[in-house]
Parts: sequence; structure tokens; C-alpha cells
Amino acid sequence: MRVVLISTYELGRQPFGLASPAAWLRAAGVHVACLDLAVEQLNEEAVGAADVVAFYLPMHTATRIATRVVPRIKALNPGAHLCFYGLYASMNAALLRRLGADTILGGEFETGLVRLLTRLKEGGRSPQPEPFVSLDKQRFLVPDRSGLAPLEQYARLELGDGRSRTVGYTEASRGCKHLCRHCPVVPVYQGQFRIVEREVVLEDIRRQVAAGAEHITFGDPDFFNGIKHALGLVRALHAEHPHLTYDVTIKIEHLLRHAEHLGVLSETGCLFVTSAVESIDDHVLAILDKGHTLEDFSRAVHLCSEAELVLHPTFVPFTPWISVEGYQDLLSLIAELDLVDHVAPIQLAIRLLIPAGSKLLEVPEVHRMVGPFDEAALVYPWRHPDPRVDQLQADVAALVQAAPTRGESRRQVFAHVWLLAERASHGSHRPLPPAIQAPARVTIPYLTEPWYC
Repeated sequence: MRVVLISTYELGRQPFGLASPAAWLRAAGVHVACLDLAVEQLNEEAVGAADVVAFYLPMHTATRIATRVVPRIKALNPGAHLCFYGLYASMNAALLRRLGADTILGGEFETGLVRLLTRLKEGGRSPQPEPFVSLDKQRFLVPDRSGLAPLEQYARLELGDGRSRTVGYTEASRGCKHLCRHCPVVPVYQGQFRIVEREVVLEDIRRQVAAGAEHITFGDPDFFNGIKHALGLVRALHAEHPHLTYDVTIKIEHLLRHAEHLGVLSETGCLFVTSAVESIDDHVLAILDKGHTLEDFSRAVHLCSEAELVLHPTFVPFTPWISVEGYQDLLSLIAELDLVDHVAPIQLAIRLLIPAGSKLLEVPEVHRMVGPFDEAALVYPWRHPDPRVDQLQADVAALVQAAPTRGESRRQVFAHVWLLAERASHGSHRPLPPAIQAPARVTIPYLTEPWYC
């Protein structure tokens, strides 16, 4: 049997979602080709010879791109068994079935892929018997990254002083124990998470270091879901690779609850922590069920600073509940907390996505405000009651998209966004803080591909 695994986009990372199932399938005797369309052209010869073509759908953007690629795949190989796996596969099952999906695998997908290939090899052609969503515990294998594009073709770590590092990527856990209503992990994992065995993670990192990685991104939805696992892992990692740096994603709630362990991260090479703050409005945070408040966010900023950790907050600033003045409040707080250089400009433009299966639809207020599901955009659309807010979001998004071509710094982009918000406010004049116009006092490490959905 021959299978082609396809990733369309994964935030500038070498796809774990190809490397992990490739190891499982090759161990089962399957011939595997991996294609990452974010950095390479579609291999028509490999697709044309495949018995199975499987798309990895970890996020919204990847899924939208995949739906545009499917017709080409079907034209190249109309007889291939078409599979979709990952978070967004089960969430968009109805659409994927109409596109020709034969098998859809959500949750822990490696076992399902092996079962699928075994079934087809034995001649099975019945409707999908593999679990649509599986949360069964698996004993993971070390990802097999052979055949993937080299790490140099992916996002790099910029240290802010002219130096950069080659970045690897791995996962120490999947799923999440929390139930944030806007999060795409929740409809699939329903508050459960799964640990990837420590030695598997360490061996994956060893191989990436041998391939040139100087920094590792841990892509866990929340690195502190399993605190003992996380701390033991980074201590072992630092003992083996004392010069290797890394970054993680941790909830504000966990930064506060495990504040005494933040020093361990700093001591073992963690350069920065990404945290999904989303909003500074406690009412919005309650609707999203984020588990933290504005005060908690401010405390987390100070705790990370004391631990000598850079905090990279992410936001969903444009929701149905924000006002233009509320957006100005967000900008003011970012400046007040001295976080302008910590915030990727795209974070100032993000609009709330309400995908299929979102727990936000369980909120009556949300259910009443959305339109019919838009299959092209893969969201339930909404409009803000104040047209100024929707226009401001569109203006900020256009500005942020154009900024790289102008070579502008984060501070320069922030200043432009500040002026856009002021113009939209029709009278709420707020002078740009003088500190924003000065050069940054410290250099902030960041990845060249910013975090977003």
C-alpha cells in the first residue's frame, strides 16, 4: 500500500502531524510519502500512484487550504481513498464528506490511520469502521521526519539583536483539560488530554538537533496540563542539551497556579511563553470561559517578568462584545504593561472565529447572533452591532498584512493601529504614549511565523 500524507499549513513548523503518523505507518509496512504544501509543490507523481491520500487538518487555515486542493487530488487520482485527520477533520465532517472523504479521523489519529491502511490492504471497502473521534490512549512512536523539507525552510527564531536560530517543533501532550468555549480543541477532546512519553519527545528532539535545530517549540495546547510531565521533560532536555532553547504555550490560569515553577522554565532554556489572553474585558472572558480575569493577566505579566521569562500574549480583540473604546483600552493596556514588542501585530487584528462544533454556540446570545454556517469560510458569520468595529477590524487587518513589505517594526505598526482606533472612535482622543515612539529598551525573541489560527 502507498499513502501520501499532506499538510497544507502549520504555522511555519515542520509538521508533527505528518512525522508522527509516518512513523506508525512505516512500522506497519506501508510506503509513505509526506508533502508539506506550505514549503513545497504538490508531487503529482506521488499522488497519482497513491492508494490513500490523507490530509492533516490541525487548524482553520489548513482546512480552508485543503478544501481548495482536494479537486486537484481527485483529478490526479480519482480512485485514491481520501482521508482527513486532525482537529478540524471531525469538526467539518459534513463538508468533507461532500468533497469526497472516505475516512475522517479526529482525536488520536495514528491508530486509526494504521487500521485504515490494514483494512484496505485486506480488501475492506465497507463504510468507515474506524472511530470517527478516538480518545483512546496510544503509546506513541518517535516521529519519522525523513522525507520532510529541512528545518531551514521553516520559521526561524529571531533573537531581536540580528541573530537567528533554526527551529524544531514537537509535542509533549495533546488535548486540554480545560473547556474554553472558543477553542477548537474542546469539541474533540472534551476536557481530556494525552501525554506523549518523555523518551519519545526527547528522542524526537535529539534527531531534530542532529538535523540543525537550535531552538524547540513545544506545540502543546497547554504545556502545564501535566505539570510533572512538563517539568521532568525540560529538566532532562536541559541536562542533555544545555545550549538548546525552547518556547511553550501556557494558560494564564496555569501561570498563576504554578508560579513557583516558572523559574524552572527560565533555568532550563525557555525563552518565551505564549499565552492566550484573548480579551481584557472580564465579561468577554466569562463568555469565552477562559478561567482568568484582567487582574490575573496583569499578575501573570509581572510573574513572568520576575522569573525572567518573556510573555507573548495573544488576543482575539474583535468580538461581538467589544466597542471601539474597548479596543482603545486594549491598546492602552498593552502599552502600559510595556508589551508592545511582545505582541505580534497580527494579534491586534484577530476576529473571533465560530467554527463548526464550537461550544460558543451553546451560549444563547451567540446562537441568536450568528448567520448560517459559511462552508467557504468554515465559520458561523457574525456582524458587530456597531459598523465602526467591523470596519476598524478590516482596516487593522489590511495594515498588518501590508506592514512586512514596508519593513516596519512592531512599535511602528502599533502606532499606526493606535491612530486607526482613534479615528474610528469619533472623538475619544488618546495621545500616543511617548514610550511607544522610543526604541525598545530590550530585545524580544520571537518566531518569524506568528501564532494565530
